[in-house]
Amino acid sequence: MTTIDRYSPRDGDAVLPLFSLKGRTAIVSGAGAGIGLAVADALAEAGANIVIWYNSNKKAVERAEAIGKKWGVKAAAYQVDVTSQKAVQEAVDMAVSEFNNRLDIFVANAGIPWTKGAILDAGEEGFDHYRKIIATDLDSVYFSAYAAGLHFHRQGTGSFIATASMSGHITNVPQLQTAYNAAKAAVIHYVKGLAVEWAGFARANSVSPGYIATEISDFVPKETKDIWKEKIPLHREGLANELKGAYLYLASDAATYTTGTDIIVDGGYVLP
Repeated sequence: MTTIDRYSPRDGDAVLPLFSLKGRTAIVSGAGAGIGLAVADALAEAGANIVIWYNSNKKAVERAEAIGKKWGVKAAAYQVDVTSQKAVQEAVDMAVSEFNNRLDIFVANAGIPWTKGAILDAGEEGFDHYRKIIATDLDSVYFSAYAAGLHFHRQGTGSFIATASMSGHITNVPQLQTAYNAAKAAVIHYVKGLAVEWAGFARANSVSPGYIATEISDFVPKETKDIWKEKIPLHREGLANELKGAYLYLASDAATYTTGTDIIVDGGYVLP
């Protein structure tokens, strides 16, 4: 295992070096595109070796290769069913084996949106969709935390970051997405519990993005997006690039006293 000294915070230390992830290993799920890909790129820029997980987006393979060449780090893409505990555990262990026998950062970013509207309108078709939402948006976080946590505990250090959502704090309108909101609220509270459980050896936090212009919202009509922008104090959707700083902070030694928190990056949406 590559040895990386555990940072001991001291007053007066320079802050910029604390953001370096040089020599560390990071896994980012749901990273074939959008937020996950942007986060993987940011962690690689900071020096981390990167494993991108994807579900069906085959472009992830070439994108991982491009990130590796761009930042001079080791990078790979694994196709992983994040709703399977066995698949998650095997993929984490394989990454650790192939990347210096260590895991420093896990970003649980995989997720899917609710697209069926009101639950009564969805009818019985909504039952299967609900199960997919919970499996992808919540169960996968549990499985990922368990698999990563085993290595964090072995090493005595690690940072777990889950992508939650501002929807875990509010009820969105005009679109109706109760199941998604509930799953993301659960993610936020789950990570708080992890922070307490892991206080002796690792940190756990979440990031709650607002409306971000990525593929996950391509199905949303322009009229709905116009209503979103009207309700956002900054009057626009965010960019995936605007989330990089939050994830990098939580992944790095700049955040050694930050655990159990949720960083909302939503252009002020939840404020009014």
